[in-house]
Order: sequence, then C-alpha cells, then structure tokens
Amino acid sequence: MRKPVYIAAYHQSKFGKLMDMSLPDIIANAVQGVCREIGADPAVIDVGSVGAVCNISLNEQGLLSGLMAEVPGLAAKPIESVENACASGGQAILSTIYKLQFGLGDVGIAVGFEKMRDNEGKMDGKLVGKALGMFAHPAEREGKVFVFPHLFAEVMELYMKTHDVTEEQLAQIAVIEYANANKNPYAQMQKAVVTLETAMKIEGINRYVVEGLPLKTYDCSQITDGYAAMIIATEEGLKKLGVAKADCVEIAGYAQATDPLRKGIRDVLRPAGAFAAMNNAYAMAGVKPADVDVAEVHDCFTVMAAIAAEVLGRAPYGRGAAYWNEGKASLGGECPINTSGGLIAKGHPIGATGVAMVGWCAWQLLGKVPPELQVKNAEVAATFNIGGPICASVCTVLKPAV
Repeated sequence: MRKPVYIAAYHQSKFGKLMDMSLPDIIANAVQGVCREIGADPAVIDVGSVGAVCNISLNEQGLLSGLMAEVPGLAAKPIESVENACASGGQAILSTIYKLQFGLGDVGIAVGFEKMRDNEGKMDGKLVGKALGMFAHPAEREGKVFVFPHLFAEVMELYMKTHDVTEEQLAQIAVIEYANANKNPYAQMQKAVVTLETAMKIEGINRYVVEGLPLKTYDCSQITDGYAAMIIATEEGLKKLGVAKADCVEIAGYAQATDPLRKGIRDVLRPAGAFAAMNNAYAMAGVKPADVDVAEVHDCFTVMAAIAAEVLGRAPYGRGAAYWNEGKASLGGECPINTSGGLIAKGHPIGATGVAMVGWCAWQLLGKVPPELQVKNAEVAATFNIGGPICASVCTVLKPAV
C-alpha cells in the first residue's frame, strides 16, 4: 500500500552564478542548507538521490552520489545519482519517494544542481550548446550548432502554423514571466525588465537564434548555476524529524513517462508521455485539472509554456498560448503558472530545475513566497518537468498536509 509522503523542508540557492563553488561544496551546501531549515542533522536521512546533467561534460565529475556520501552523516546510505536530461531534478524526487515506498527508510533527500558557468561566472555558449546537444537523438544533431534551440525553434514554428499563433503571442509569455521574476529574490533575471516591445524588437541581445525560424533570445531560458534540495518524509519520518504535518505539503500524486527520443517519430504538440504522466499524477492525487490553483511548468522555451498549459489540462489543445495571453496564467488569473518566473526568467540550472518547481509550489501552498507572488487560498499545485525535446516527463501534484 502506498504511504503518504510529505515535503518536510525545501532549500535553494539564488539562481545565476555559483562562481568558484566546487561540486563537492555545492552538494554539501544543498544538503546542509535544507537540513538547517528544520534543524535536522543529516544523519537522520535514510536515503537520497542527486540529479545533474552537465557534471561530466562541463565539470569532469561523475559519481555524484559519492560526493553526497561525503557529507557527515550520509556515509553508507542508499544514495544514487540520476540523469534524465532536464527532468533529472524531478527524477531525483521520484527516486527518493520510491525508496521510501519500498521501505528503505522514512526520511529521504533529493538534491538537484547545475554548474554551467566557470569560476568567474562566465559561460561558453558553444560548449554549453554542445554539451546539451548530447541529450538529443544523434540523427537530429547534424547541421545544428545549438541543438536544443534549433529543435525547439522547429517546434515553435510547427505550433504557430498548426494553431495560428503569432510570435507576439508567445513573446507575451516571456513578458509575464520576467515580471514575476522581478519579485522573486531567488531569480536569475530579478532585475531585468522586459516589455513586449523589448521581446519583439530585434536589437542588442535579442535576435533570431536560428536563421529562418521564429525563436528569439527572449523566447529562451537562461544558462544558469544553482542548486535545490528537498527533504521528503513519511508520517513516521516527520515524527523522527520533529516536524508537524501542518507545516508540510503532501506530494499527493507523482508519475513519470518517457517518449521516444527522436522528435520526428512522435507528436511533439501532443506528447503522449507528458499527458500520461500528468494524468496519472492527477489520478493518484484524486484531483482534476480544474482543481489546480497554481503550477510550475518546464518553459525551456516560450512554446513549451504554451504546450504545458495544455498538458496541465487547463487549456484545450492548441489554446495554450491563448491561455497566457488572456491572463488566465497570470497572477490573479484562474491558474497562475510559473509565478517564480519560470525557466525563462527565474533560471534553468538543469539538474535543480525539477526540484525547484516542486519546492516553489510547496512554498505557494504554505504561503512562503513573496506577498506579490502569492496565490491566495491555493489548495492544489501541479508541476510538469521535461527532459530532452519533450521526451522524459515527470509530473507531481501537491496538497496541504492534513
């Protein structure tokens, strides 16, 4: 029988630049930081999982689980490293939950992080593009310098043509998210003000990323350093931690599904795995799409924010962009999405992204986000984290613990 699991604590860095922080330091800071949130000793943790993506290609470091085991109190515990492209953070959460469900313990930790910039905070765009391109199908890399922007530019073009959507309508999504990030102290682009005119005008940093395709700079997520960590516990685990259930959020539904990697052999506008994972998470939680009050979704590019509104079930097929443009995804709308600023403006430290989505939604349900971003009376939250060109999907549904 499935045991209820709860988020006992959440902690993250400010997203942007970690400068000369080493990978062992990043993991140690994440673990110790989330433990401090509830005054816990890491030794109380029974199981763990750590997710990252570019640790080998950019940082020449594997076996991240061993680095986590170096944190005092975590040696000789069942810990693993997970990689599921940009869904690695979400996968780390699910991996931790599965261990708890299997009876390997009552308290678990999920950590996600990424260090994509050098020790001076600078990034090598071509190197990052090459590293991320490894997570696309080999047959789809040829002739593409920046593989993922190119693939999603094609998705954007298809979405626009199929649903009669304009560049301006998709750019409006970025405008909404930058405005949210301006109020989020953890956001990478907290100080960047972006208007629709800015997002549409081709000058300065804003340009078409791939010649002949509609994707522009402001349609893209950020290259980001950052970490996020979450302590997940059963009811017995909460007792061990001394954390009251009333101070927690239940991960009431969760699911993962994977589509074929090659974009050309599946329907990218209706990704079967994404819809299956989201609907299975809803079923486990006993809720319907209409019950969702607030959500965090994987907007690696603005077109994904539109598709994600459809995966959530808040917008009908083909009406995701309209959902944003009609104000339904904005603060004060029927279901605010990416109140954190999303990947577009909060930042996209790949391995940390899925953990941060769930963490921010937990903060929303607990009333812990900045007042200007707080969704009033929120009772159900949902997250949708993807990896690759809409390939791996991890979805969760959160409720206040009762």
